[in-house]
Amino acid sequence: MNAIPSIKLIDGKATAKRVLAEVGEQVQALRQAGVQPALAVVLVGCDAASQVYVRNKVLRAEEVGIRSLEHRLPGDTSQAHLLALIERLNRDREINGILVQLPLPGHIDEHRVLQTIDPLKDVDGFHSANVGGLAQGRDVLTPCTPSGCMRLLRDACGELRGKHAVVVGRSNIVGKPMAALLLQADCTVTMVHSRSHDLPALCRQADIVVAAVGKPGLIGADWLKPGAVVIDVGINRIEEAGQSRLVGDVDLAAALTQVAAITPVPGGVGPMTIAYLMKNTLLALDLQQQAAHQERTSCLSPC
Repeated sequence: MNAIPSIKLIDGKATAKRVLAEVGEQVQALRQAGVQPALAVVLVGCDAASQVYVRNKVLRAEEVGIRSLEHRLPGDTSQAHLLALIERLNRDREINGILVQLPLPGHIDEHRVLQTIDPLKDVDGFHSANVGGLAQGRDVLTPCTPSGCMRLLRDACGELRGKHAVVVGRSNIVGKPMAALLLQADCTVTMVHSRSHDLPALCRQADIVVAAVGKPGLIGADWLKPGAVVIDVGINRIEEAGQSRLVGDVDLAAALTQVAAITPVPGGVGPMTIAYLMKNTLLALDLQQQAAHQERTSCLSPC
């Protein structure tokens, strides 16, 4: 079996390490100035995958010097109790970021919970105020995975202005915010989904393909323009020869015959998500400081 040419693989682990180092330096400077960034993580229930995600997020926070507070609640926690906890965290001036790990148990209204988080502490970028702000091109908290994808694209492509990007998938978590961020970078953006006509032909037009649909190996070499850059957000567990492994939405081996660069699964986009959660925690702190300064200035201004 031929080895995959490493020059074509976008190393998300290495990039995430650089991002975390940048965050660590900023945190150190803040702490020397007497400011301690803090992130609160809320987990409801005992979902195994969610427990792993939360543990990894807490570990990364500790590594970069961000204070982390875990709130682990039983699966039968009432919606009212969860909302009351979020309200307390909203009021706590020492908490800069609030993350409620999804999915939530079925008896809890996920939308209601996400809308209760203070938009200035919404480090997942899911609150409607942040979604709308992103669409308007304002400086708001944006979802971590698309933000991490943009860093990988800038490192791989350099200048993004004028490139044609095709986003495969229209989810609120990845597809839609990804398209908005690409538009901010002056790309020409096409969004495709399960109802689009002739998906392969649309993808073949793209300089950049971002795949986020959750269908293993959906995109093959015949969907890709020679020299395209591919960001594979899909994480799919498949059984092969009696063993379980993770694959993306793109057929990696086939795509390597066409592309200039591609993210592998695992080791591509995944590490960037947590790295950008840490960056968002610092951005949240900055936005809160700006808001507090504006409030003080307003109070001092003559009526």
